[in-house]
Amino acid sequence: MLGGAALIFALVMTLLVLPFLRRGRAGSEGSRVRIWIVGLGLVFPMVVLAALLAYGLVVGERLLPRETDDVVRVGAEGRLSAWTFSYEDAPGRATEGVLHIPARRPVDVAITTTDVIHSFWVPRLAGKLDAIPGYVNVLRIEADAPGTYEGVSAEFSGPGYDSFTFAVTAHDADGWEAFLRGETQ
Repeated sequence: MLGGAALIFALVMTLLVLPFLRRGRAGSEGSRVRIWIVGLGLVFPMVVLAALLAYGLVVGERLLPRETDDVVRVGAEGRLSAWTFSYEDAPGRATEGVLHIPARRPVDVAITTTDVIHSFWVPRLAGKLDAIPGYVNVLRIEADAPGTYEGVSAEFSGPGYDSFTFAVTAHDADGWEAFLRGETQ
């Protein structure tokens, strides 16, 4: 992002300086200035913004919770000291600090909190969603491969919030079934 922003900044500064450098020359200066203003001042930003919008809509649409047969549903409850996770497929089973999910399957996480606003964020799996007392927000996550993914509570919620982390463990199909049967922690 920094590289892209620096490139756009350099382009804008170049466009800003060029009219001052060419001010004393004669010729069809007006038509060239119009090309710069229309081409790079209007068309280029519109094309870039349209591409970013299209990309954002495609990615955002993919992350929306949808009703399908293979969706796994889990609950995430934030507290000042830890996250507690519950599993619809394993009633009565709960883990603290580690969310277990199957890899390559969509997972709807019902996020809530018992005390103050927290933020549930697993950067490699999905966007950030706030946990608000009295409300349940649903976030769709999906791990492309088995492994451990780090999550954070990215909302100021009191002293020590910056070390308020959790892990997401994505299991392969056999590992997920073993977790549901209680054979793994």
